[in-house]
Amino acid sequence: MSEALWTAAELAAATGGRASGDWSVMGVAIDSRTVQSSALFVALRGPRHDGHDFVAAALAKGAAALVDRIPADIPANARMILVEDTMAALTALGRAARARSRAKHAAITGSVGKTGTKEALRLALECQAPTHASAASFNNHWGVPLSLARQPRATVYGIYELGMNAPGEIAALTRLVRPQVTMITAIAPAHLGFFPSVEAIAAAKGEIFEGLEPGGAAVLDLDNSYTPRLIEIAKAAGCERVIGFGGVAGAAVRLVDARLDASGSDVTVGLAGTELRFRIGAPGRHWVSNSLGVLACVLALGAEPAAAARALAEFRPPKGRGQRHRLARAGGAITLIDESYNANPASMRAALALLETAPGRRLAALGDMLELGEQGPALHAALAEPVAAAGVDRVYTVGALMRHLHDALAPAVRGSHAESATALLPILDAELQPGDTLLVKGSLGIGMGRLVEALLAEAAPVAG
Repeated sequence: MSEALWTAAELAAATGGRASGDWSVMGVAIDSRTVQSSALFVALRGPRHDGHDFVAAALAKGAAALVDRIPADIPANARMILVEDTMAALTALGRAARARSRAKHAAITGSVGKTGTKEALRLALECQAPTHASAASFNNHWGVPLSLARQPRATVYGIYELGMNAPGEIAALTRLVRPQVTMITAIAPAHLGFFPSVEAIAAAKGEIFEGLEPGGAAVLDLDNSYTPRLIEIAKAAGCERVIGFGGVAGAAVRLVDARLDASGSDVTVGLAGTELRFRIGAPGRHWVSNSLGVLACVLALGAEPAAAARALAEFRPPKGRGQRHRLARAGGAITLIDESYNANPASMRAALALLETAPGRRLAALGDMLELGEQGPALHAALAEPVAAAGVDRVYTVGALMRHLHDALAPAVRGSHAESATALLPILDAELQPGDTLLVKGSLGIGMGRLVEALLAEAAPVAG
């Protein structure tokens, strides 16, 4: 039988709460719809819902509950931890999980590629030792402590993604994780609606070094123009160990060669005085760079780079971040590239570059890139250049900001413009042809994922 994740006594001690009885749980959850039997349901208050309204449903599934008030419909003998504030208690539980852990921890942030790199690092390490990583994009003030609280006792490597919308947010998260290894994937124009400049974004991302454990390492992309500033920030925070990756001389993990194709890349790197050849099972030059960062993290954590490199052949992009689907079309099939989860200028350029290796007509359905502030219109119009460089045949745009790209495109490339993702669906249905490759990308708030879901729902998948 698996060892309990938390006993009631441990939960009470970690949160300063009061336990009703002697029991244990095997997991921690904040969603009553997905909570499992023998898990702890943490009743958080959100902008639209109060988790206390769903405590009874969680208990009925066999879960225990962490609450700061006891709902009227709960029996007195229910398995509960009563605390002063559930959000503060969740944070305390994450802190306690980190304090008891003997695992080595890595924290990852950056303007692009955080979630995918986290998942690739998980794959690279779990073949070597018990590994735990934050689920999905659980990278904020509740996602990080929740992920820590879920970390099994036997974990050898813990991997955490840290995100932000404002200065100070990453500093709080990294002090909670206390990583031995920190990685910044890249600095790029994102969240400019909240920051005055990309330099300010770099400074905010650099907060990740404030939680670095003594003797820890900063893993950085030496090809990124903001890395010298990040090295200054790291050293000011007391980090003396920088492990660089990229194509430049002196990188600990140095790109020697990359052969890109439609399903991945064959990569050769120089590492520890030797050459290492491997395949990354996700297409695009940005995944080549991410794979170098993964190997640098593996090196920093003291794991085996060769075993990690072999595992990367099995990597596939997470949902909404480059997943590919072959869908039946009358007379053949189309290829759908799902990049609908999010977008900023850097990730948009990387996604468009994917189309360079695509067969057939190269089509792109692009939605607004949000949170870019007053620079938004110009940054959207500037995408005309990577569209041309990738040889895209037709671009369909969605949203008020993407109107600026629509107007900047060459007439032969300019497809239809729509105000919503759903309004674009009938247009694509009429124009998609067998053999086409369609890229769908945009910020989460513009809803390009609904377009992907509709396309998947109306066509059967095709093998190969």
